[in-house]
Amino acid sequence: MANTMEEFEALLNESFEMDTPAEGSVVKGKVIAIEAGQAIIDVGYKMEGRVDIKEFANPGEEAELAVGDTVEVFLRQVENARGEAVITREMARREEAWDRLEKAYADEERVDGAIFGRVKGGFTVDLGGAVAFLPGSQVDVRPVRDAGPLMGLKQPFQILKMDRRRGNIVVSRRAILEESRAEQRAEVIGNLTEGQEVDGVVKNITEYGAFVDLGGVDGLLHVTDMAWRRVNHPSEILTIGETIKVQVIKINKETHRISLGMKQLQADPWDAVEAKFSLGSVHQGRVTNITDYGAFVELEAGVEGLVHVSEMSWTKKNVHPGKIVSTSQEVEVMVLEIDSAKRRVSLGLKQTQRNPWEVFAEQFPEGTEVEGEVKNITEFGLFVGLEGDIDGMVHLSDLTWEGRGEDVIGDFRKGDMVRAKVAEVDVEKERISLSIKALDGDPFAEAVGGVKRGSVITVEVTKIEDGGIEVDYEGAKSFIRRSDLSRDRAEQRPERFGVGDKVDVRVTNIDSKTRKLGLSIKAREIAEEKEAVEQYGSSDSGASLGDILGAALKGDE
Repeated sequence: MANTMEEFEALLNESFEMDTPAEGSVVKGKVIAIEAGQAIIDVGYKMEGRVDIKEFANPGEEAELAVGDTVEVFLRQVENARGEAVITREMARREEAWDRLEKAYADEERVDGAIFGRVKGGFTVDLGGAVAFLPGSQVDVRPVRDAGPLMGLKQPFQILKMDRRRGNIVVSRRAILEESRAEQRAEVIGNLTEGQEVDGVVKNITEYGAFVDLGGVDGLLHVTDMAWRRVNHPSEILTIGETIKVQVIKINKETHRISLGMKQLQADPWDAVEAKFSLGSVHQGRVTNITDYGAFVELEAGVEGLVHVSEMSWTKKNVHPGKIVSTSQEVEVMVLEIDSAKRRVSLGLKQTQRNPWEVFAEQFPEGTEVEGEVKNITEFGLFVGLEGDIDGMVHLSDLTWEGRGEDVIGDFRKGDMVRAKVAEVDVEKERISLSIKALDGDPFAEAVGGVKRGSVITVEVTKIEDGGIEVDYEGAKSFIRRSDLSRDRAEQRPERFGVGDKVDVRVTNIDSKTRKLGLSIKAREIAEEKEAVEQYGSSDSGASLGDILGAALKGDE
């Protein structure tokens, strides 16, 4: 009996509450009519109120409301001037929403909402009665320039933070995108295998490569895997939004990084290099890159060779390669070496031109006269610029016949034009020796042309010294030492000669290196005595030397 009594009491209380609801509370009501965009709702106790239908709509949707539906509304005022109850859906929805959202937050479930406004640092989101804040950084995985297309759409959000007392809710759209992306990624990656050929869309281009979307997952196509040839920047080959064929080179299961390649789908030009570019063959190529140590030349797409700085020019040594060739220049090169394992070709630029020293040796044999500009003056001679952009050297000893080279080198200046004779060309050592003194002919050689060792010549005394006398023969100077002035010790006095005297002397030596004649009066006297003895009998025959010499002298007369 007590049970039914309690139930009755409860029902009675409920009916009281329904009949006389308190202002400022949420009440249940029934839709009795819909007119002019408003719903007329009976909230009991003979009270009716009006609410705009759109207040019943979920974010981003149309309101679904029909006559007879029971709804919760917030009773602001029991009666207004028109005798109607003042009711609103908003507060009721807010209370309802907070209960629902707190449960979703606790269960880490997604909630539906719609972005409806822009505020500092982000956006406002209607979560069906409660307003949440969506920070700008949480809108998308990548920064969004224009959030316009996202406004007013019903979409899921993740609640990051809630504080009912303060009425704060912070939500994220990005967290959901990342989650679905991760699922999508895992699914796409699961379907990919290394070596597989796939289509992808170029999403982004950087210095070092391009990111390619393979349908929800990005792969990196490195610049070195785009083509067999050298690619300076990926934009030379690709444009954003373009669909390309790529091969999956590597999939990293831990990091989900995918490496892609384009060149792997084309034939490797290196397979045919040895057959196509035989050693010693000459080809046209294009300079692609210049470094301190040489220049890279493309022989064909994907095959590049290096012309080392030492193989660039016969004459320009210790010069930066950029001074000899320029990027994109067409050049003729010779194949010097091929290393297929290291994919390297060594090329020569100078080998396609003739060795200028060889050419010079042909055009200007030894003894030929040449003319050139003094390029440089050093302590050991002059460097003279010659045809073919090469230098010849005039050594100090080849500057003059008379005196020392050190004394005459000061007469030359850089930029002077000089004539010289080719003395020697050494093609191996790339050396050309020139002689300026040879132009006048050798006065010594000319003077002693007919003179032989042992012959007697007449010389003129030019100088008297303590140690002997200086004499001249046809312009060639010589010195006769004191001991060679006579066979007789008493007669070996330089002062018995005078400058300008003519003296007969015997040639004891001809040294073309030091350009000196060895002369002696003593040797002439000894030779004459020997001859006289032979001619007029030996000293044994009893004739005295005086008789023989007397007879010899008579014979001379």
